[in-house]
Amino acid sequence: MLELTMATVSAADAGATAGMTMAQAPSEPGAVLRVGRDAAGCRLVTPEDWLFVSRVHLEFRCGPDGVWRLTWLRGSQPDPASEVRLTAGGSDQPLVYGATVPLPRGGSGEIVVQDRSGPRSVNVGFYQEI
Repeated sequence: MLELTMATVSAADAGATAGMTMAQAPSEPGAVLRVGRDAAGCRLVTPEDWLFVSRVHLEFRCGPDGVWRLTWLRGSQPDPASEVRLTAGGSDQPLVYGATVPLPRGGSGEIVVQDRSGPRSVNVGFYQEI
């Protein structure tokens, strides 16, 4: 089971936890959870006017081996309006636009989507049960 918790944070409400949303999916091959502005395609949805987040920005997909992978999906623009970082197991690494990385099995961490033009971020915590 993969559990996600998302909070959107702007300078005005930094430190606030109101408005957190959650989603979960079983660790079965092909299971998918998405984060973005498009409510039709995403389980966790950011504000529509936060254009630094693509319609479908992040995808969590469970592979045939039961390992969850995170993909920063490429949007319609050649260069992203955000930066994405993954923090897990004591390390903090930037993700490359369009890249896929495995999540630690049975671990937890956080993905931060940071607006390049202002003090706004989308913080997605994850926890994977085995």
